[in-house]
Amino acid sequence: MIELADIFRQYGHGYIRRFASTIPHSHLRVMDEIIRCRTQTLGGMVFYCEHCQEYHYSYHSCGNRHCNKCQNDRAQQWLEEKKNMLLPVSHFLVTFTLHNSLRRVARSHQKLCYHLMFKCAAEALQTLAQDFKYLGGQIGMLGILHTWGRDLCYHPHVHFIVPGIAYFKDGDALLFASDNFLVPVKALSIIFRAKFQDALKQKDKILFDSIDSNVWREDWVVHSDNVGTGEAAFKYLANYVFRVAISNNRILSMNDGKVSFKYQQSETQQWKIMTLQVFEFMRRFLQHVLPAGFVKVRYYGFWAAANKNILQRIKELLAIKEQDDSPAEKIKKPELIRCPTCGKEMVFVAEVKPGARWPHAPPLHKYQSGNMINGVHF
Repeated sequence: MIELADIFRQYGHGYIRRFASTIPHSHLRVMDEIIRCRTQTLGGMVFYCEHCQEYHYSYHSCGNRHCNKCQNDRAQQWLEEKKNMLLPVSHFLVTFTLHNSLRRVARSHQKLCYHLMFKCAAEALQTLAQDFKYLGGQIGMLGILHTWGRDLCYHPHVHFIVPGIAYFKDGDALLFASDNFLVPVKALSIIFRAKFQDALKQKDKILFDSIDSNVWREDWVVHSDNVGTGEAAFKYLANYVFRVAISNNRILSMNDGKVSFKYQQSETQQWKIMTLQVFEFMRRFLQHVLPAGFVKVRYYGFWAAANKNILQRIKELLAIKEQDDSPAEKIKKPELIRCPTCGKEMVFVAEVKPGARWPHAPPLHKYQSGNMINGVHF
């Protein structure tokens, strides 16, 4: 199977030479760490199978949030950490999409535009939720930024999970949304557009003046769907939190300087195959690398850390018992390491230290590949 790391390993050096004057350091770092991931460069652990009488070397992961190997196993851990946020009400997935006329601006001013997308979308939701025609109180929101479409195109949008409940502080009461309606999406899109316009003008007047004013008169897209109650909604969102632009199982081939991958069309839900020149494939993937330190999951309303007392009061009104977070409950039995050949439990033998590492952009051609090596000798 062709992996993203294989593509970077074979073509990364040429890509860097071609685009040396424009490639951001963050892109170099992502390529570097994806190439290193689960290779001997990062070191690892040696295990022994007494049944097969063979050694197995398990390499360490890179941990980069853009790596499609490292994110697969974190969803369940994240769900466990969010148990105390669950509420027994309908939850809605509300998606705000940046207008396509602003994509070029967003790509060149990522930190500013992504921050404003979060801020303005959350404010728009709370503005309508505060209206007694819809809910009439403070809501909770968990937002996650995505920047890609299924074909790796640049398509920045923010998903929000919103429980269909609001807290009315003055009356110390709860107000509930209907199962199929949270707030009107047409009004939501208009408020989102207006808030983004005002905020961008205030933050960067020169950038704002460079934008075609027609974008502020056109329709912006907002969707809202009921995604179930409590745990079901968080399971749904967990897939978004730890998803990267493309998984290895979607990459089909790498031949003659071209990469083929499959994607699912949004309109028909049918799977299609797209083939791109390898540098274009790499460019499409790397354009989704987030700015260093940018927080892509954010909490607002009664789900914000500063409002945990409000969330506590909501639970009291709903008669929800707190989860037992005692240390004994948090201790989990270590996962058994099993032999890839026979499936039996293996014995830990030794920790192998990482090899040489480069402080800045490394010579990519020096990396070696592999996920597991049998017959390791000491």
